[in-house]
Amino acid sequence: MKSVLVILTQPNLTSLQVNESLSATMVLATFGISVKVLLKDAALSLLNNNVEFDQLRHAFKIAANMVESFEFYDLTPILIENKNQQLSIVKNTEQEIEFIEISPELIRSFDHVLYW
Repeated sequence: MKSVLVILTQPNLTSLQVNESLSATMVLATFGISVKVLLKDAALSLLNNNVEFDQLRHAFKIAANMVESFEFYDLTPILIENKNQQLSIVKNTEQEIEFIEISPELIRSFDHVLYW
C-alpha cells in the first residue's frame, strides 16, 4: 500500500486552497492510500473548530469543519511538531494528535509527500 504524508501550511478561512487540499487528502484516504496529515505553521489554526462561518466576514467556508471528519477517513492522529506542544490551540483541541520531530528519516518513510 502506498503511503502519503500531507503537509498543510495554509490557515483556516483565508483561501480556497486549504479547502481543496483537505478535500484531496480525504479523497486519497477514501481510495485506500495510507495518509498522514502534518499541520505546520498557519495550518495549526485548523485545530480551532470554534469559529462560526460569517459570509460577510469570511470569503471561504471553515476548513476546520473538514478536519473534524478526519476520524471517519482514518486520518487520525493528526501530526504536530514537538515544538508546538505548548500552543494553546494545540492544547485545547479535541482532535487526536501525535507529536513528532520532522526528520529526513520521517520524510523518507513515506512513498510521497504533498506540501500545501
